[in-house]
Parts: sequence; C-alpha cells; structure tokens
Amino acid sequence: MAEGVNIGPDPSLLLVDDDEIFLNRLARAMEKRGFQVSCAGSVGAAREILRDKAPAYAVVDLRLEDGSGLDVVDALREARAEARIVVLTGYGAIATAVAAVKMGATDYLAKPADADEVTRALLSAGTLPPPPETPMSADRVRWEHIQRVYEQCDRNVSETARRLHMHRRTLQRILAKRGPR
Repeated sequence: MAEGVNIGPDPSLLLVDDDEIFLNRLARAMEKRGFQVSCAGSVGAAREILRDKAPAYAVVDLRLEDGSGLDVVDALREARAEARIVVLTGYGAIATAVAAVKMGATDYLAKPADADEVTRALLSAGTLPPPPETPMSADRVRWEHIQRVYEQCDRNVSETARRLHMHRRTLQRILAKRGPR
C-alpha cells in the first residue's frame, strides 16, 4: 500500500496496545501513511486521550493489562459515533470478533497485523477484504483450535476432551501427532 494514502479531512488516529515495541513500530508506520497518531498503553491512558479529543480512527488491542480493549471501543463510540475502529488481538476467536463488532468496531484483525492490513481495514468502506494468498488448511484450523482449547484447559487432556465433545483417547492420539502444514 502506498504511503500517504487518502485518509480524509481528519487524520487523527488512536493506537492502544500494551506491547510497547509493537505500538511504537505501528505508530511510525501509520505516521508515514499520513495519520496523526496518539498512542496509549492502557485503557486508562486511552480514556485520557479521548477526553481531550476523540480521533476519527482507532486501532485497539483486545487484551490490555488494565482491562479490555472493548471498553475503549465503547468509550470512543460514545465520544465519536462515526469513528472507524479496528480491534487487534492475538487470540482470534469468533465470540470476541462478534462482541467487538457489536460494540461498534469496524473490523477485527488477528495479530500479527502489519501496517498495510491495518490501513486497509481502517479505510475500507464496508467491502470484504480479498482472500488471503495462502489460507490455512481446514486440518490446520482444526489443529489450532484443539491446541488453543488444550492450553486454556491448562494442558489437561480429560478436560479438553470433555469441552471438545471427543473421546479422551482420540484427543491423545491427535495431540501426539505433529500439526498439519
């Protein structure tokens, strides 16, 4: 994506993420694209910025040290209803994507997302993005889901099998194999 894209009359952008390295890197990249960036590392810092001036755009991490990024989405919707908000998360789950969109997010991206993806999401006019060049196979998606539930159950095979409605021995065989490519 070209730098200096057509942003509109108000280029203000709020970035909220508790990963300082990612936040600084994304801020520099978005400034190169013509945005006027404000950064916050927590829900509290984001609310302070929103009290002064509500930006036209926002990129908000879902999980922050002092709360949920959905609180920032809600506060920004109250301050500026037409703001375009992209929610970022390292834990891509359908339930959180639905919650983010219901709260007013424009789009939802899984980390790691680069500046081009974020810019496209912020500036898209409700159009669907193009399909990924190399999407994960269905077997890989299944594997990732099983691994995520397994980790959430503190690596307890019996509890994971119960939650996934599968036989414990079947799950053990799946876990013993390498993940598909």
